[in-house]
Parts: sequence; structure tokens; C-alpha cells
Amino acid sequence: MSKDNNKKMTLEEAGRKGGEATSKNHDKEFYQEIGRKGGEATSENHDKEFYQEIGQKGGEATSENHDKEFYQEIGQKGGEATSENHDKEFYQEIGQKGGEATSENQDKEFYQEIGQKGGEATSKNHDKEFYQEIGEKGGESRRKQNDND
Repeated sequence: MSKDNNKKMTLEEAGRKGGEATSKNHDKEFYQEIGRKGGEATSENHDKEFYQEIGQKGGEATSENHDKEFYQEIGQKGGEATSENHDKEFYQEIGQKGGEATSENQDKEFYQEIGQKGGEATSKNHDKEFYQEIGEKGGESRRKQNDND
């Protein structure tokens, strides 16, 4: 082998060095911009099924590497971030969409089962006064609604 062959880098080494040099020369905004451009280009070349497939693969890989506490933590962080960026109307709209989608996929027995589970869980956490209070609020709300009709 000649001296030149001994000095050649592997593709992995060259990629690593190039990445290090690029990271020294660019800031967060640069990476955000190229990420956005890459995302737009990718979305033009792929359909819904592509994203469903890679999402499923990513979810499966993540679930193999993380436990319940991981998902609780990221769920909480996501919920907090979302609540900072959205108002009551946003939650009403997504709740309605979720309810409609669920109703299209579930039957009467499903709702009976979750209603029973919800009732049992609520009864474990609340006392007689709680039920009296929500009953009064419901009655007042109903009266106001009837007065407006």
C-alpha cells in the first residue's frame, strides 16, 4: 500500500469530521431551517401510509426501550406544553373530534363498560357531599337552560 492509501479515511470518519465541522459553523436556527426544508421535501414524496408505517416502527422500537414512567413523563410534558399554547376552544374541538371518532368505532356495550368503570373510580374518590354539590350544579344549569328555551 502507498502512503496515500494509509491516510485515507473511512466514510464513517469523514462523515463524523464533516458533522463536527458543520456543527461548529452553524446555530440552532440553521438546523431548524434545514429540518423544515427536509420535512417539506419528504412530505411531497410520501403518503399517509408511509408516515403510519414509520410511526408504528418508531413506536415499537421506543416501547422496547422504555417503561411506563417514561411514557408518563413525556405525556405530562407534552400536556403542559400543549396547554401553554392552546385555549379552551382548542380542547373542546379536539374533544369533540375524539368523541366522534370513538363513537364511530365503538358500540353501546363499550360505553356501558367505560361508564361503569368511571363511576366506580369516581365513587372511590368522592363522598356524599361531592355528589350533592354536582347534583345542585346540574340542576341549576338545567333550570337556566329551560329558562332560555
